[in-house]
Amino acid sequence: MGENIYVYMIAALAILAITDLIVGVSNDAVNFLNSAIGSKAVSFKTIMIVASVGIAFGAMSSSGMMEVARKGIFNPENFVFSEIMIIFMAVMITDIMLLDFFNTLGMPTSTTVSIVFELLGAAVAIAIIKIFTLDDSLSSLSDYINTDKATQIIVGILLSVLIAFSIGAFVQYISRVLISFKFDKKPKWVSALFGGFAITAIIYFIIVKGLKSASILDGSISDFIYEQTNLFIILNFVFWTTASLLITIFFKTNIYKLIILLGTFALAMAFAGNDLVNFIGPLITAIQSFQDWSASGVLSTEYNMSGLSRAVKTPTLLLLAAGIIMVLTIWFSTKARNVLKTSVDLSRQDEGEERFKANYLSRLIVKYSLKLSETMGNIMPSSVQSKINKQFEKADAPSIVLKEQDRPAFDMVRAAVNLMVASVLISLATSMKLPLSTTYVTFMVAMGSSLADRAWGVESAVYRVAGVLNVIGGWFFTAIIAFIAAAIIASCIHFGGTIALVVLLVFAFYLIFRNYQKQSKKSKEIKAEDTLRKAESSSIQGVIEESANNIAQVVKRSNIIYSNSINGLAKQEIQLLKKNKKGVVKLSEEIDQLRDHIFYFIKNLDEASVGASNFYINILEYLQDIVQSLEYIAKITHKHINNNHKKLKYNQIKELKELDIELEKLMSDTQKAFENRSFEEIGALLNDKQKLFDLVTEKIQKQVTRTRTEESSPKNTTLYFSLLSESKDLIIATINLLELYYKEHDSSIKPAKIESSIAE
Repeated sequence: MGENIYVYMIAALAILAITDLIVGVSNDAVNFLNSAIGSKAVSFKTIMIVASVGIAFGAMSSSGMMEVARKGIFNPENFVFSEIMIIFMAVMITDIMLLDFFNTLGMPTSTTVSIVFELLGAAVAIAIIKIFTLDDSLSSLSDYINTDKATQIIVGILLSVLIAFSIGAFVQYISRVLISFKFDKKPKWVSALFGGFAITAIIYFIIVKGLKSASILDGSISDFIYEQTNLFIILNFVFWTTASLLITIFFKTNIYKLIILLGTFALAMAFAGNDLVNFIGPLITAIQSFQDWSASGVLSTEYNMSGLSRAVKTPTLLLLAAGIIMVLTIWFSTKARNVLKTSVDLSRQDEGEERFKANYLSRLIVKYSLKLSETMGNIMPSSVQSKINKQFEKADAPSIVLKEQDRPAFDMVRAAVNLMVASVLISLATSMKLPLSTTYVTFMVAMGSSLADRAWGVESAVYRVAGVLNVIGGWFFTAIIAFIAAAIIASCIHFGGTIALVVLLVFAFYLIFRNYQKQSKKSKEIKAEDTLRKAESSSIQGVIEESANNIAQVVKRSNIIYSNSINGLAKQEIQLLKKNKKGVVKLSEEIDQLRDHIFYFIKNLDEASVGASNFYINILEYLQDIVQSLEYIAKITHKHINNNHKKLKYNQIKELKELDIELEKLMSDTQKAFENRSFEEIGALLNDKQKLFDLVTEKIQKQVTRTRTEESSPKNTTLYFSLLSESKDLIIATINLLELYYKEHDSSIKPAKIESSIAE
């Protein structure tokens, strides 16, 4: 490659670094936002402000030592400038694609592990190429690569998972046994003591992890902290316990909220201060390498990079710019919230919609865990077991029933434990120079505490365990793919030169842009479809109102699905029919979620409105009937065209279109009637119901005649009769809904299932 290409490579690295900051923060935001947002301790805006201040403070107080990128993974003295630039380009291209892929899936992964294994993969690839060029032995690879560091990282992954999960579970279990779910009714000294432990742990974490290499603290104070660590911790504990007690008594402040805010600030600060290298390390090192090479006057293929072995500070302005980008990302990134949702959902206290499906391994783990739990229960004295169980009794439900999106996923005690334990573990790992991943620690502590808190009940355990296994599997997948992809990309740039570099950059940004478009389109589709809402009203009038919205949406979407099935069949458009199948599956899943919510809906009803449960169950039954008919119609139309069966006759298509027009009118009028809450319109639709049934009967009779005289395709006959039969069932279910609402409005009699009178 020409010497001028390196200027463009630096510019490309700068753009890649900004992009990497955005996709990286989207993934790592879960580390410090999970506990605060999951517990709903304070408003979302307050949480974001605290996290933003933490990020800005962390970025500015960072030492800026980019040791991992400079010399942590490879030995720079054995590489020349041109090779170093290829390694960094390969690392950054791989990193943004890999992290964006995980963000799109909504799966948290480790930016530290990704950058380390990308550096390792790219360096190994270039080293092997160099070895073969020099006709050297592969045994000399160890001269190029820092194998000890790579081994430490791999061990760190395993340690992060096992230690964080185990300690998180242990501390949460002890905390819950001592404090219980009714923590707000405990004596003031209990919360003060907990506050003393938690705040001391977090303060120690801030100093050891966040400010260790910063010049903010006075030299004498810093010396005292590191020389008299135990005394410093004891003094902190006494001070913060006393302060917590005074704050609780005199200011009536919930100490758990204070712990959560301080913990969020601490983790956000540590993230920005220490993980910044993952995003801008290669860029900074490349710039400094470029400056050294430019001043040397030596060819890029001959200039030795031994200079990278010395420590160089990152310019403050670059750290400030990186901090600003990080702050903006956590405020505006939808992908950050997508990743966050995965972590919160897996650790929430209550049952609900489960994102992950159970697998063989999760079933096996849950099965033997239950057996172990039963064995431990038999060993433990019943009196002790009874006292422990009492501590795990849930607090009384609030007098004001909150909407689902406003309910906390778990309480503030668990959120405080998550932040405290994560802080302690990361602090200890830092002081012991163990390469624990921040992502792994925070995620596994949250999972361990949710297990200990009995959040993984028998009805959700297999799904939660499957989710955790999926995330852990993704972490190892990150390491493997990062290594392989970076090695391939580095090789391509080495052999392909400028052309390969341009192609790879265009491809990387194309993938990110495409994923962004998909995410944006998905969000718009959800808003456009106005996804079905779970009933949250406690009165029958409220249920009628909420259900009317759902019915209007189901009927609207059913109308589109039915018409697409007929049009796709008529025009033989396989892609339309394929998309149609996905649409009806999504609608079916949403109605299944409504049915899964029946238990919570009935529990939520007030005494005077228990009758609403029967009404609501009937509504869901008829909605299910509608979707079942649509599923079958979408399935058979797609199957017919996909298998290249004989096209339907002109008259058959014409008759199906006539039926589609009438059904479209019924669906559109039904949608308007429910949107307008107009019972007069519902009554008018019911008066015309027989017309539709007569139309279906007429079409059936015509096909019978055709079959006896001119029809020659058994497949066509079967398809046509099936469509008519399911269309009739679809009409029946729609009419049943109309009659149910009409009778509920027209009389005080409890609604029973209404069978439509259909002429046989």
